[in-house]
Amino acid sequence: MYEPIRTKSVHSTMAGNTTDFPHRSREEELDIQLAGHLAALLAVTDELREAAPSTDLDAAAERLAEQVARLRGGPAPARAGASGGQAKLAALHRRAHALAGRALVVAASRADTAVAILAAERMDAHAAAQAEPQELTGVG
Repeated sequence: MYEPIRTKSVHSTMAGNTTDFPHRSREEELDIQLAGHLAALLAVTDELREAAPSTDLDAAAERLAEQVARLRGGPAPARAGASGGQAKLAALHRRAHALAGRALVVAASRADTAVAILAAERMDAHAAAQAEPQELTGVG
């Protein structure tokens, strides 16, 4: 009628053997997440630099690259090349603002003051850049 299972379950074997893969601490996971957000923000910043060059964006890109390299343990981040087209600046500023906000949240959770300040500065800069066209047209 019923025959008992003679071998161990695949699930219990997998659950019981936890030494087969590396484990990361919460701090390491937050470093990885923060580096990813900053690298994405750097890519958008590079796109903005291409579309509308400015010394502020140049300085921000360098600071972002330094922080990504620090969080990744040394390797320099990949930089965006020429995209070939002119993206809308407002959309790029919105995306950069959102990415800086995500970086700020992670930086705050891991108490990384340098990155939190950088992210907050970038949020302010991109918010101001989004407001400029509205001020010029009188729409508000």
